[in-house]
Amino acid sequence: MASGTVRRWALVAVSLLNFAFVFISGADFIRFISFRAIYDNITGDTTLCQDSIPWSVALRDSSVLGSLAVDLGLLALFITQHSVLAWAPVKKALQSGLGALNRTAYCFSTVVALQILMRYWQPVTDAPCLWSVRHAPWSVWFPLLCFGLHFLCWAILCSILMIFDYPELLGLKQVYYECLGLGDPLSHKSPGAQRLLSHFRHPVCLELGVVLWLLPALSLDRLLLAGTLSSYLALAHSLDKQDLAYLCVHLNSKLQVFAEPHHGSTNTSTNSNDPKEK
Repeated sequence: MASGTVRRWALVAVSLLNFAFVFISGADFIRFISFRAIYDNITGDTTLCQDSIPWSVALRDSSVLGSLAVDLGLLALFITQHSVLAWAPVKKALQSGLGALNRTAYCFSTVVALQILMRYWQPVTDAPCLWSVRHAPWSVWFPLLCFGLHFLCWAILCSILMIFDYPELLGLKQVYYECLGLGDPLSHKSPGAQRLLSHFRHPVCLELGVVLWLLPALSLDRLLLAGTLSSYLALAHSLDKQDLAYLCVHLNSKLQVFAEPHHGSTNTSTNSNDPKEK
């Protein structure tokens, strides 16, 4: 019994440490992919590109090609990690070996791959920008507009992750259910929800697409980052009409739930006024 208690506490400690690591890395990722690019454009402290250099010269520059090669390798590392560990035979092997920590290991390895990508990413500053807003007054207002839209998108992303069972997504609920002897949390969800999650784990395509592409200046390395991640998001999922129908049914049910208190208060006020009218 003592060994079982120690094992449960060890599982809880590992899952909580992973949660803290994911939270910190998530903040780093938001800074890297979103707000740092906008801040650099507003302040001008960092040179994003050289519009005076022709594309024909920039694309033959060894430093530009070397930076793009490094960045492409980092993206390949992240996509390989994210895809291989989500492959059914690998998932089954990890489930048999790690048990309740399977999802925790997947999230931890994803965060490590992201940290490597952010740490060793090579900005391409010796090439022109594909676009750059530099003329007043849009040189001030457009970055502020981008900041507001990015903030809104990240708020929506966080809300979606909460709705789609954030503890289960990070592996916390798996450990909690393991300690209580309840089995896999996914087994307690409806067949429609299990099917949806098996096709797409975190539906964040539109908001992440806005964050990736809506910037005051789009450099060559940012084009590589946005194009690769957008293509991966578009090709990696396997959603179909049945998943869409499931989402529509639940969206309508949620809207009805939100509408019920209003109808209830209206009926109450009507009923309370009946005696007075009589």
